[in-house]
Amino acid sequence: MGTLSLPRKVSVLGSTGSIGVSTLDLFEKAGVEVEVTALAAGRNVAKLAEQARTWRPRLAVIEDETKLPELRERLAGTGIEAAAGATAVADAAAADAQWVMSAIVGFAGLAPTLAAARAGAVVALANKESLICAGPSLLRQAKLAGGVVIPVDSEHSAIFQVFDPANAHNVARLILTASGGPFRGWSREQMAHATPEQALAHPNWNMGAKISVDSATMMNKGLEVIEAAYLFSMPAERVEVLIHPQSIVHSLVEYADGSTLAQLGPPDMRAPIACAYAWPDRLPWPAQRLDLARAGQLTFEEPDLARFPALKLAKDALAAGGAAPAVMNAADEVAVAAFLERRIGFLDIARVVAETLDKTAGEDLSSASDDDALAAARAVDATARRVAGEVVDGLMARA
Repeated sequence: MGTLSLPRKVSVLGSTGSIGVSTLDLFEKAGVEVEVTALAAGRNVAKLAEQARTWRPRLAVIEDETKLPELRERLAGTGIEAAAGATAVADAAAADAQWVMSAIVGFAGLAPTLAAARAGAVVALANKESLICAGPSLLRQAKLAGGVVIPVDSEHSAIFQVFDPANAHNVARLILTASGGPFRGWSREQMAHATPEQALAHPNWNMGAKISVDSATMMNKGLEVIEAAYLFSMPAERVEVLIHPQSIVHSLVEYADGSTLAQLGPPDMRAPIACAYAWPDRLPWPAQRLDLARAGQLTFEEPDLARFPALKLAKDALAAGGAAPAVMNAADEVAVAAFLERRIGFLDIARVVAETLDKTAGEDLSSASDDDALAAARAVDATARRVAGEVVDGLMARA
């Protein structure tokens, strides 16, 4: 195993979410010898304390400051430092870790991801918003600090594994696959009456609420298109999406000579996490093996942009550049929250995003320096959230 048998300092941000739990489970299943320096979570203080007692990090952070007394009580006598708040989460990201899992959902993940990048760590990136809102700056800062960003989303991990940087000029297309979500066969009329419970029932993946709803609208795939363009320096017109309900082929890279390389595997997030942890080595662990004969037929189809307009919104935002991707992300977070609270309908999510983009056209991030990237992104995010909230209120008033 070489260097993988040696202790390696890691931090897990978003440790109580599905990616964080999968990360710690992978370490246990693979038997790797890691020193967990910090664990950070949003609100699930009981789970965080349980993880901390198992993994014995130096620092455990809960973002919700009202939960700090409970965290301290649960960790009493362990010697583990307890902290709370967004600043403490960012501190945890840079807390002497060589490898940082960035799995905090939403815009809240941007600051700690930037902190980890500036610290020169290997950033295993599962937080989409960091790339959507400050992708070019994040990648530059990681490179300048001597670190690297390795994608953990199954689609981007797939591309990462078959993308040859030395032959990037010969890449014709990046093709992201999408399951199609729970509403793949639904009509617009049916989706108009979709409930949060139905949107959360993803057919293949076990994910958090926000990501599950984004999968149902296909905004998740739109965000991934933007991520892919930034990660692999690919223009928007050369990043495409195919619906692949079986979730076996995770993404493909087509080269200029007509060869298309794909990465395949069962739908298990521990596989891309293992790749991000060990790269360029491979981490042996008791993974489920792909049995193509048992998998049977693999099917593919073009996405229906009329039924799933979020995908086109994302492509348009990528083409527009500037602050458009960050605005779109903020509006989507507001709209998804409103849908989960049953304040707007499922189809209203894309409407909120579209109207917010129209009302904020002209917002820009391009003039911000890398040092100001976080502040600039926060300003755009705040404006977009305010406008999106007004759009939601307007839809509710007309209902």
